[in-house]
Amino acid sequence: MKPQKRYVALARVSSREQEREGFSLDVQVDALRQYAERNNGEIIRLFRIAETATNHDERKTFKELMAFAKKNAHKLDGLIFYKVDRAARNLFDYVELERLESEFGVQFISVAQPTENTPAGRMQRRMLASMASFYTEQQSIDVKEGIERRVESGLFPSRPPFGYRNVRIDGRSIIQVHPENAPKIRRIFELYGYHSETLDTLVGKLEDEGIHWLPSTPKFGRSKLYTILTDRAYIGEIKFRGQWLPGTHEPIIEPRLWDRVQTLLGQKVYKQHQMTYASDLIECGHCGSPITGERKTKMTKSGERDYVYYRCTQYHKGDHPRIRLTEKQMDSQMLDIFESLRVEDAEFRDLFREQLRQATNWEFGEASKEDGNLKNRHTEVVRLQQQLLNLRLLEEINADTYAEKARELRDEEAELRLEIDRCSRGRNETIDIAVKAFELSQSLRDKWLTADYAAKRRILEILCLNCSLDGASLVATMRRPFDLLAKGLVSKDSRDDKI
Repeated sequence: MKPQKRYVALARVSSREQEREGFSLDVQVDALRQYAERNNGEIIRLFRIAETATNHDERKTFKELMAFAKKNAHKLDGLIFYKVDRAARNLFDYVELERLESEFGVQFISVAQPTENTPAGRMQRRMLASMASFYTEQQSIDVKEGIERRVESGLFPSRPPFGYRNVRIDGRSIIQVHPENAPKIRRIFELYGYHSETLDTLVGKLEDEGIHWLPSTPKFGRSKLYTILTDRAYIGEIKFRGQWLPGTHEPIIEPRLWDRVQTLLGQKVYKQHQMTYASDLIECGHCGSPITGERKTKMTKSGERDYVYYRCTQYHKGDHPRIRLTEKQMDSQMLDIFESLRVEDAEFRDLFREQLRQATNWEFGEASKEDGNLKNRHTEVVRLQQQLLNLRLLEEINADTYAEKARELRDEEAELRLEIDRCSRGRNETIDIAVKAFELSQSLRDKWLTADYAAKRRILEILCLNCSLDGASLVATMRRPFDLLAKGLVSKDSRDDKI
């Protein structure tokens, strides 16, 4: 008896192809196994790419297939595919398969489109691969054109944001306000706009009111709330290629409330995907240049994995030390700094927390000064309104002049009230973050490692006056009064009326 042959197989399908051509993954797998059985063989490894696979997952599966086939080429009799276009979606992938056949001796086998391993057979396969590549590229163009037509019609180019839903009417996808989630969006804007909630307190307020994000993730995160509060889709716009365009969907938020929330937010930017220790937060101890971050993708046994490294922007110049630290190393050193701030005495922690509020108010005196200037101007505008009214009652100005000037003063008063509210909100939020920074310095590791980018950045800005990377060592100069919490500077006997 001849020894049983050994094959590796790949089955691939997309939802459009399945609908158009009527074959599924199961149909392909059955055909591949039947071929192996007819040729006295077995499939020792089967790779699948389903219609739900992302481009990343599809590339990952193809790379795993190639790596496995090269490693086991000496004991394989061939790679089996249903058709040539199931094997490769582009010519680059097909070239890899031909190299596998010519250099490693692993035969390319197409069950539904059999060809010989001859010059004529390979030319036929290449023509089929070129047709598959053309179809894929043309389909990509068609999809892009379809998205552009949707945008021109005022429809979202992809899935709508939380608060809306896609429904199909007469075969066309239409955007509707979600009956359950849209009221959640309105409540978020109302709480932030009119109830003096900050991003931090809003998280707890929504939880107290039983307003949940998703069943699997009930709690709204801080960065998620910021994304919602700055999403112009809720006032009837759609985002396409970095620009906001008019949409045809029903707005959830009124323009007046939207404008108020944007003013109160003060255009702060919270991006969860950013790098915690980059963007001029730390300077190089060797040359004084900013520390920057870089993201590298490496292949591991479990697949691709991203790593973040931090280094000086002048890292490659001259005799500059070639030192890079991972984010894990930076986190470890920052946690050591936090450890130096720990206070074991509960009574002293309470005293420090109160003093911290006072110190934070002092540190942000400029905000208080701005608040005072705004209130003084508001008082002046109210006085001018009263004076204008008296002039009209005495008929020293006509009705048209009074109406025009009264409108100007009324608009200015409304803007001043909003600015005063924004200034007060921002100062209170900074105080809250300072207190949370102290509490974090006491609870340490778990909270820091699970905090998002925005929370970490704000905490570091509150805790540290400046930071430098001296070789591989992170050196932080703490802001007052945190500088007094360093180990060795605080004891029970040092307590007094001030810190």
